[in-house]
Amino acid sequence: MTSLLNFVYTYISDIARSASLFNTLSTFHTSKSSSKLSHNFTNNNEIHTSAARTSTLLSTSTGFQLNPINITSYRLASTNSTWNESSLPDKIKSLDEYKALYDLSINDPERFWKMAAERLDWYRFPTKIKNTEFDYRTDRGVDIKWYEDGILNVCYNCLDRHIDHDSSASKQVAVVFEPDTPTETRHHVTYGELLRDVKKFANVLKKHGVKKGDRVTVYMPMVVDACVALLACARIGAIHSVVFGGFSASNVAERISDCDSTVVITSDFGLRGGKCSPLKSKIDQALKMKQCSNVRTVLVFERNYGNNADVKDACSDQRGTLEWKEGRDFWAHKEMETVNENCPPEKMNAEDPLFILYTSGSTGKPKGIVHTTGGYLTYTSLTFKYIFDYNPGDVYMCTADIGWITGHSYIIYGPLSNRATTVVFEGVPTYPDVSRFWNVVDKHQVNIFYTAPTAIRSLMAHDDKYVTKTSRQSLRILGSVGEPINSEAWKWYHSVVGDSRCPIIDTWWQTETGGVMITPIANAWELEPSSATLPFFGIKTQLFDKSTKKPLTPPNTGELCIQDSWPGQARSLYRNHERFVDVYFKQYPGYYFTGDGCEIKKNGYHCITGRVDDVLVISGHNIGTAEVEAALNEHAGVSESAVVGYPDKKKNQGMYCFVVLKDDTKESEELRKDLIKSVRNTIGAHVNPDVIHFTPDLPKTRSGKIMRRILRKIVEPDTSNLGDISTLTDPSIVKELIKKSPRTKHS
Repeated sequence: MTSLLNFVYTYISDIARSASLFNTLSTFHTSKSSSKLSHNFTNNNEIHTSAARTSTLLSTSTGFQLNPINITSYRLASTNSTWNESSLPDKIKSLDEYKALYDLSINDPERFWKMAAERLDWYRFPTKIKNTEFDYRTDRGVDIKWYEDGILNVCYNCLDRHIDHDSSASKQVAVVFEPDTPTETRHHVTYGELLRDVKKFANVLKKHGVKKGDRVTVYMPMVVDACVALLACARIGAIHSVVFGGFSASNVAERISDCDSTVVITSDFGLRGGKCSPLKSKIDQALKMKQCSNVRTVLVFERNYGNNADVKDACSDQRGTLEWKEGRDFWAHKEMETVNENCPPEKMNAEDPLFILYTSGSTGKPKGIVHTTGGYLTYTSLTFKYIFDYNPGDVYMCTADIGWITGHSYIIYGPLSNRATTVVFEGVPTYPDVSRFWNVVDKHQVNIFYTAPTAIRSLMAHDDKYVTKTSRQSLRILGSVGEPINSEAWKWYHSVVGDSRCPIIDTWWQTETGGVMITPIANAWELEPSSATLPFFGIKTQLFDKSTKKPLTPPNTGELCIQDSWPGQARSLYRNHERFVDVYFKQYPGYYFTGDGCEIKKNGYHCITGRVDDVLVISGHNIGTAEVEAALNEHAGVSESAVVGYPDKKKNQGMYCFVVLKDDTKESEELRKDLIKSVRNTIGAHVNPDVIHFTPDLPKTRSGKIMRRILRKIVEPDTSNLGDISTLTDPSIVKELIKKSPRTKHS
């Protein structure tokens, strides 16, 4: 690892520059004061100085000791790789400062992560910072503990402490809600209002028997009530398990059963893209299945309860058709009227579970990823603050769904623990038209915008006028999350959406990592299209050769592993630690295996090449599907693509390319040949797409993820085993693909 660090440090210096491309942003943002929310924001230093003071709650705890954070001003950039300060800086301002802190985080992780933990409020500050083992061959086996003797509460750190330290925080906007149907009204929820609702709903949970350690399944649309539900669980120590609102009844039932939930939180309906989704009805179906017989309570939020007439929705007329089981089903708003606001936060050990989040597994059975309290919050809070260069008063918008890890970490816990203003967006980027994102940005004066490459590519397919007719002058940082972003999409995002003035924060991370792992830090160093650039603090990357299983020295391309633990890391799979070890730690003993391929360049920058199982073996050549997709997407007429393999007797595998064209491009045989030529010219003559299948769209989840599993089934062909397609934005596209595929026609 020392050689890799030396390599990165040697070459990283080559990219340092005296003046950042985006230096002017700092001046720009200062001139555009974020007073638009009309609340009293303290300055950056005041927030974090106050965060270090012992609150009323903390001062009553016996034996509590908090090491104060003494931040007086932004520090000057370091001139060497030594960090001699007693606390972390408020911002990362330069590559030199990053190098100094990165060196500390690698060589003295206990000191670095102790300082990171000091950003939070603790009932008992931890004395044991790091206690981890990655090697399954040792007597101890894989075992991960951070801050194991510390005691805190996540909800308190996201809400109460801001008000305890500064009473004006109660009037600061915590959440801006943007409903599916655009309205002129601005729906703001202050920290004081959010805390009140969280306390009351936490008491509702207690009223229905929920206690510390109980699992609670949450099946909600993207509304403020979803935030209330998660924070209420965290307040009383219940473990929330959020199920994406697009999943079918059988998927929900499987997840309820696996974590033994006895209480479910849902909404009567969800609304996305003008389409009504009957969430309560899906819960009813799920609970009729035998494996869910233990569920005793269903708490139902009424969508838009108490809001004005201008946000009434297409679901209103269907409320009278809801099934209702007396003694099991309860309206959340009515239950909240029966309780008071007195709900002290539960004191939680740092290693107590905070949530379970299910993610897809190669075996078909979902994996219940377990994240704990202290390490997760320390990591997500620090990554949010540094990566997005968050300033008090900034309006931050992440377009992810609460059902995925991005919604957990970077809509709720990361922003709120930093006293940020976060946007909860119920809609989709193309409804009512493809200007929606940018209209929302203008409406709420969004400063930081974080979305998925799939959404960017789909918007690229349309005329730029849908972007340029909006102002977007409030934007200062753009982010990308979910999958590698191809160079053309990166450049379009930067030049068209960001007017060539907003840095692109291209982040790489996973459900299992809890927070961002490889990323630029805004305005600190030079960016590069399609590169997530450098590891975050404490993250030690290592490439391995897939065939020999031996470590590789950069510059090189291989399978990406992480050499040591970080606080935000998942601790296990729920009730299946053996599978956790098998999936993540056995391929490369002593390392966490990400399952992703990566290129580390000469300058130390990291480019994620995609999942390593997305590799085709054609005539003896290993061909990454992500590389082929990138070549296709570079074509001027292509909006996005997805490449999968199919069995071929002569070549082992054939290459099948699904291609979505831009609005102004028509499919033709000439274009088909041109795309094949482009791939050969870009990658090599040995890479020859066998099938180019033009399609108006691809099967995607509502979060924008392309369902390549379904595409593989279509081209194998094995269309009788497509599995559940109810989570797709438009399930009908699957029938169209099957109908037009030459593979299914000749099967």
